[in-house]
Amino acid sequence: MKFDMGSRTLSALVAGTQGSSGELAGLIRQLVAAAQPLEGRFDGAGRAAFDTFKAHSDEVTAALNESLKAILGGQSGMDRAFVSGDLESADNARQAMAAANFDAARFSGR
Repeated sequence: MKFDMGSRTLSALVAGTQGSSGELAGLIRQLVAAAQPLEGRFDGAGRAAFDTFKAHSDEVTAALNESLKAILGGQSGMDRAFVSGDLESADNARQAMAAANFDAARFSGR
């Protein structure tokens, strides 16, 4: 099995996730704003559910953002590890080539 990933793949993923984090917070704020005209139109259990939704919307936003931060941390760590491994692999190849005796591998009679 071959795993082939471009050197910028994880960086692009991190950037996309950061953008999604901002979008998610904005969408939750839009949801709360869209529900605002309904405030005061409910009684009983409906009002209690609406009040609970409104009170917890900030908590939900914070929890989702913390989860996205954890995902971003993992993606950033994978990106650093990938870049470090790529550079280390190149350094090891250069060292091996520097130590190799290419003249000994020639098949000419010189």
